[in-house]
Amino acid sequence: MPSIEAALKWMREEMGKVAEIAVSAPGRLDFLNTHQDYKGLPVVSVGVNLRTYALGALREDDKVTIASRNLKEEGREYRDEFNVSGIKLKERGWFGNYLRGAVIALKRRGISIGGIDVAIWSDVPIGGGLGSSAALTVAFIGLLNEAYELGLTKRDVAELAYIAEHDILSIPCGRLDQYGSAYGGIIRIEVKPPYKVESIPFSSGNFVVLDSGIRHSTAEIHPRRQADINEGLAALMNLPDLPGDLRSKLGLRYYEPLWEEIEEEEIAPFLVHIPERPARRILYTIKVHKSTELALRIMCGKEVNKDEVLGVLGERWREDIERAYLEKGARRQMMLIGIIMNQQHELMRDLYDLSLPELERQRDAALRAGALGVKISGAGLGGSLIALVENESIGNEVLRAGIRAGAKRGWVVRIDDGLRKEPL
Repeated sequence: MPSIEAALKWMREEMGKVAEIAVSAPGRLDFLNTHQDYKGLPVVSVGVNLRTYALGALREDDKVTIASRNLKEEGREYRDEFNVSGIKLKERGWFGNYLRGAVIALKRRGISIGGIDVAIWSDVPIGGGLGSSAALTVAFIGLLNEAYELGLTKRDVAELAYIAEHDILSIPCGRLDQYGSAYGGIIRIEVKPPYKVESIPFSSGNFVVLDSGIRHSTAEIHPRRQADINEGLAALMNLPDLPGDLRSKLGLRYYEPLWEEIEEEEIAPFLVHIPERPARRILYTIKVHKSTELALRIMCGKEVNKDEVLGVLGERWREDIERAYLEKGARRQMMLIGIIMNQQHELMRDLYDLSLPELERQRDAALRAGALGVKISGAGLGGSLIALVENESIGNEVLRAGIRAGAKRGWVVRIDDGLRKEPL
């Protein structure tokens, strides 16, 4: 993992510059309510101590030069430069577009900056389901904020990073990644205006990140799931016997329904009359949101009885739930959250088609090694699995088991701060 000292040394050697300021932003775990933010539903993120560091030295002209240590180590094109005036995006997939997009987002907001030399060094794996692009964009905007004393809040930085990725780079993402990286900790993010962020007081245990080594593209996965939901909604709205109160909660686009107000019991009789795949996508949306709301109540320390948990999760989980209720306090809380993670993974696998045999092997190994819950983090079809464990010792066992089962690499991590200025 990089340290500030190592990053400072590399910037001097690579760019011949002495950093004047440094910031870092965490990777994030897509903890709960995955694939829900683009539908307007709240999501739960965990900032962890895998971080992206951005170091900068101001220039007298308006040129921005960037060097990425990680891309250099991979033998890829790792440098970019552009002028703040007359800035344009390069070809799709170019790493510098995230930073170019960030500057364009600032300019659209009427914020002026000058030139800067920037060194990037990250331990957030690229394409690993941990929000590497958001950590990069958040860290870069945070660096500009400090260097030019722009007075941006964490919310400002998160929103600008979202605009850069979604509006300017046309990446079909929600706000989870950018807000999760900017704020850190465990947070509930409302993705509808005014984008309320709530800190969740859950600090028990550790997480294990298992990088499957299978790369994926959010830009390919999200639009297909969104199109499936649109197909299902159109089919539902065309049903002549659809009740008016249910019809009023739906819409024709994936972001239009009042998902929070729709109960599974009221929509299930009509899902059998539409194509099977869109029906599964809609059912996923409702089920995962309900179990996320349950998890939030548990993590906030609210009393939740066994029947309530069974009512949300279903008979499939009765044995695990009853075992959890034999425990008390923090251990019961952790076991219940683990069960909900497992439930959400199975829904991602069975209703959203986001798993692969390789991921299932790694997940099964992690559970056998002592993980309380294991689920996909990120868009799916690759990337990372995250596991909740009681302590670091068990985490190390889970990590070793996951790697033996095929994971390429992994980390035992802890909850960490969001965007922060680093001491030099």
